[in-house]
Amino acid sequence: MNIRKLLPLTVALMIASSTVIFADTVSQKVRIIFNKQTIDESGIMVDGKAYVSVRSVGDIIQGLVSWDDNDKKVVIAKPNVHMFTMAGSKPFGSVQKDQKVNFIVFAQIDNLQTDISAFKVTIADPYGSETYIDGLTSKDKDFPTKDNFWFTTSSSFSYEFKSSGKYTIRFWMQPAGSSSMQVVSEKTIISR
Repeated sequence: MNIRKLLPLTVALMIASSTVIFADTVSQKVRIIFNKQTIDESGIMVDGKAYVSVRSVGDIIQGLVSWDDNDKKVVIAKPNVHMFTMAGSKPFGSVQKDQKVNFIVFAQIDNLQTDISAFKVTIADPYGSETYIDGLTSKDKDFPTKDNFWFTTSSSFSYEFKSSGKYTIRFWMQPAGSSSMQVVSEKTIISR
């Protein structure tokens, strides 16, 4: 009598465990690491191929990702954005901890193959707290309308590097028709 009850239970457990094992072999999560940095979103492995979200790819290459609903396609545009920082007449990339620095960010942009409606420059401390430096929107009279332009922050920006570590200058762009800004370039300043 106990065998009659045990047999259906054993069969049910075998089916359930084989289903879990099969599902695990078909798709599994994969960590994505780019330049020694783990990407927030995980990829998945399906039938020996790794798949990553388009948004993650855009973030990795610092490109502008947009969806074209008419043609049902994802468009990734990677502009060239080169930045450097100047304190007075000297470029710099490192500072002393607790030093207050007045500086300007210069950015040279080319190969911009999509329309944008805004851009901004920010600085993030080693803990991720972001501070706005400068930017423009398409409503500003001097907003660039071509694929190749220069941008200089409007005046000396004063910032105190309170902690030791890496501070990140980020250049953000907002594709036309999008509501979100996307990082297209970063520059690191080291505070010791």
